[in-house]
Amino acid sequence: MPTLREILSSQPFDYSPVRVPDIRISGISMDNRSVRPGHLFVALKGGRADGHDYIADAVLRGAAAVVGEKAIDRLAVPYVRMQDTRHALTYLAAAFYGHPGEKLRVIGVTGTDGKTTTTNLIYQILLAAGIKAGMISTVNAVIGNEVLDTGFHVTTPDAPDVQLYLARMVEAGLTHVVLETTSHGLAQHRVDASQYDIAVVTNITHEHLDQHGSYENYRAAKGRMFELLAETSVKPHGNPRLGVLNLDDEKSYTYLHKITTTRQVCYGLSARADIRAENIEYQPAGLSFDAAGPGYRVPVRSNLVGSYNVSNCLAAFSAAVAGLGIDPRVAARGIAALAGVPGRMERIDLGQDFTAVVDFAHTPNALKVTLETARQMLSLRPAGEGKGRVITVFGSAGLRDREKRRLMAETSAQLADVSVLTAEDPRTESLDDILDEMADGARQRGAVEGKTFYRVPDRGEAIRFALKLAARGDLVVSCGKGHEQSMCFGTTEYAWDDRTAMRAALSELLGKAGPSMPYLPTQDKK
Repeated sequence: MPTLREILSSQPFDYSPVRVPDIRISGISMDNRSVRPGHLFVALKGGRADGHDYIADAVLRGAAAVVGEKAIDRLAVPYVRMQDTRHALTYLAAAFYGHPGEKLRVIGVTGTDGKTTTTNLIYQILLAAGIKAGMISTVNAVIGNEVLDTGFHVTTPDAPDVQLYLARMVEAGLTHVVLETTSHGLAQHRVDASQYDIAVVTNITHEHLDQHGSYENYRAAKGRMFELLAETSVKPHGNPRLGVLNLDDEKSYTYLHKITTTRQVCYGLSARADIRAENIEYQPAGLSFDAAGPGYRVPVRSNLVGSYNVSNCLAAFSAAVAGLGIDPRVAARGIAALAGVPGRMERIDLGQDFTAVVDFAHTPNALKVTLETARQMLSLRPAGEGKGRVITVFGSAGLRDREKRRLMAETSAQLADVSVLTAEDPRTESLDDILDEMADGARQRGAVEGKTFYRVPDRGEAIRFALKLAARGDLVVSCGKGHEQSMCFGTTEYAWDDRTAMRAALSELLGKAGPSMPYLPTQDKK
């Protein structure tokens, strides 16, 4: 166990007092309820609670020392005062766990859409190259043969958890890690001490403006990962320090190209891209293209569907080949090895004569490309099977960017044949009010309620309704929840999985044995 003095000695920030007791620290907690004897309690100021109010309780639970921002006297344990404890936390955690990021090659992936898919693609490429790699995504953490749940909802784990996962990877003998990194994780400094070697961006579109205030602030939060490349420590195994940028995403490319002071490579469909996709072909169950770069051209085949996954494949390919020197043919093998990603265009097939899909699309751009992919999937069916309709089920979260509600409904009205508006984490907002805003957006694009769009507040009933509308050859896609395992009503998280709900509704429709529909409180109001 490190001492308090050792943990603070590597801090990049000033603190007082400068001389601290040489006491052993057994863990780091930022929640007083998780404090155990010997822990260092770090008091954080939050939007709803102030950790300084819980210092006394943390000490009663056995905290050996406390770090905070406020002036506090006569504490029974050593108290260290810092200007910004949230920013310091990531470095405190890294020091406690022995700075694991310095012992690994760390590949970070950020963006609005496609982060999890690209993270999984890079991970598969590393495995194909015979590299001992781990992965931390918003779905799970993979450490060798161990798979750990990283939480109900989509965000980068807290700083101590990130450093714990990295440390466990070092202990397991891994040499590389792919770290999916959200804007919240970057804005809240959860990953600052992760020591990125390669930073990859998928795209930066309309999302989280409720948290960041503007697109520019949101983009700047994403951009911090590229700025962190310059701060990476010198590692004995080398420092690629490469920024991988999407040339096709003009707004993000221009900004990131300007602020990235390390080496860069860009990917895209344009002939100007350093690494580009050519001869793209789409099949009902995948896609293929030629990846062309300096001195090579290799065929790439993926089990993923949709044009946006060409971009995700290129991002992963570029990080591996340009950043790690992996043979392009090996990178192509790794891409082909990924069967799919949970909750991303995941088909649910119980023998019905139409296609049922669950996808995570929860932003206007993601919904757009998902519905375009659905159209593409229908167009690739053998001749004689009919045109088929796209029927979509989706909602928009409460206490989040309100403009998304209108934009997503407008998008669906334009690209889907039928839209079913329903719940998606309404939280403490009125679900009826959210649906009203979405309905207004749909009507603005010519949709007619009761004909081309419907409101069904209960999500389980909305999925049932959409499936009952489906005819032979149609495609039903439930968007917005994907892999997530809960839905929030009020302040309560209810166990929920769209894939289970889809299987439950299909089994009911087909008269087959299947799971029960998960419970949501909206069922009580039908």
